[in-house]
Amino acid sequence: MTVDPEPAAGTPEKQRGPVLLRRDQVQSGTTDQRLLDSRGPSDWVHTDPWRVLRIQSEFVEGFGQLSELPRAVSVFGSARTPRDHPDYAAGRALGGRLADAGFAVITGGGPGVMEAANRGAQEAGGLSVGLGIELPFEQSLNQWVDIGINFRYFFARKTMFVKYAQAFVILPGGFGTLDELFEALTLVQTGKVTRFPVILLGARYWSGLIDWIRDTLLAEGKVAARDLALITVTDDVDEAVAAVISSAAQRHERASGTAAEESLGADPDLP
Repeated sequence: MTVDPEPAAGTPEKQRGPVLLRRDQVQSGTTDQRLLDSRGPSDWVHTDPWRVLRIQSEFVEGFGQLSELPRAVSVFGSARTPRDHPDYAAGRALGGRLADAGFAVITGGGPGVMEAANRGAQEAGGLSVGLGIELPFEQSLNQWVDIGINFRYFFARKTMFVKYAQAFVILPGGFGTLDELFEALTLVQTGKVTRFPVILLGARYWSGLIDWIRDTLLAEGKVAARDLALITVTDDVDEAVAAVISSAAQRHERASGTAAEESLGADPDLP
């Protein structure tokens, strides 16, 4: 019996959705880039109906795989955080505490803080989920992911982060992390999601942003005072997890009360 050799180190490799390409099959660019880029010939518009089907398939795949998740929390943070950094330790501790509290942990599936949170959850015996994204540079799902899905389109991936989570906990990160933060705040502010805590872990890192929101956005009337209450800032992992648990309990009580009211209203024998 012969064993196929492993691909040679340095072999070009690219993940395109669920498809793995190597060597001469690797092409530059990403699916998102081809969708949004207006340069070049315009005949690409004739492929949009097929592109819509591809987008639909990402939603179907995501909904189908994640619909039976237990209650979960999405954790965000920098992919560039090294393993010996305090933020990595905080992310790992957070993942473990959330798993101990009965929550699955959802991340972007990459390295850094994402790996830390997945690792903490997996080591604590919890469910560790990674939602990857096609990028110009390769970034595979980290080894601590139990359930992993690779997306071509950011907007499909973002939907999964929100739909299957009961809270966002956000550690220090860059543009991608800020994107997820303000996406969550906008959804809560506009009532698209309710009772959805947005927790910033790392007070020193986030203090400048909070000051700017208060001293500039609020001062100039761009946000309301109540909008500041949408954000919880802490350095304490246990405090962050307690906020998640409290919100989940409130959500459960509200859902139970609504179900009871609907049951009473549907019984014709009750006065």
